[in-house]
Amino acid sequence: MPRLLLLFAHPAYDHSRANRQLLQNLPNDPRLTFRDLYEVYPDFYIDIEEEKRLLSEHDIVVWQHPVYWYSCPPLLKQWMDLVLEFGWAYGPGGVALRGKRLLQVLTTGGSRQAYQVDGFHQRTLRQFLVPFEQTARLCGMEYLPPFVAFGTHRLTAQALFDISLDYARVLHRLMDDETGAFARELARFEYANDCLPILHSISPSAS
Repeated sequence: MPRLLLLFAHPAYDHSRANRQLLQNLPNDPRLTFRDLYEVYPDFYIDIEEEKRLLSEHDIVVWQHPVYWYSCPPLLKQWMDLVLEFGWAYGPGGVALRGKRLLQVLTTGGSRQAYQVDGFHQRTLRQFLVPFEQTARLCGMEYLPPFVAFGTHRLTAQALFDISLDYARVLHRLMDDETGAFARELARFEYANDCLPILHSISPSAS
């Protein structure tokens, strides 16, 4: 069954109310490998071969991070620059990641309404994520609609808890998705969160 590698990147995790809650309800499942990049690499010295080994052993890759200036925190960008090597992840002979799935899990201070063409940011969040999506495609990966906690500064504790349960459901479904049916269903939506009826058909504590 599919194995999932969750790469978490937050330089100020202790101060992150939203990401702390999202991680509270992660599935307790041997198929899930959790890796806190800022804890593993506080000096930004990335063990490229170890990261490549982990990627090779998993079928689904999750990048969980806050949105920083319409992008990701610097350590995750460093990870992408170094680990996704020419001839390994893309280019001639670069087929190591082909067929794997990539999910971004994001937290934003701005609301979903702010991330609209006629909103405060003048673009949708998906438009800002195009470089990540194209990176996945260049590596032959399937880019899934991102799971996003919008407007985290205004969310109640209960709302964050509910979002964390939906997040757990998404991860469960992906790890159980041997045929790709759930991934194909997700592809119809702008954000993974929009697939609520499907997400709620599974218990977040199931394994």
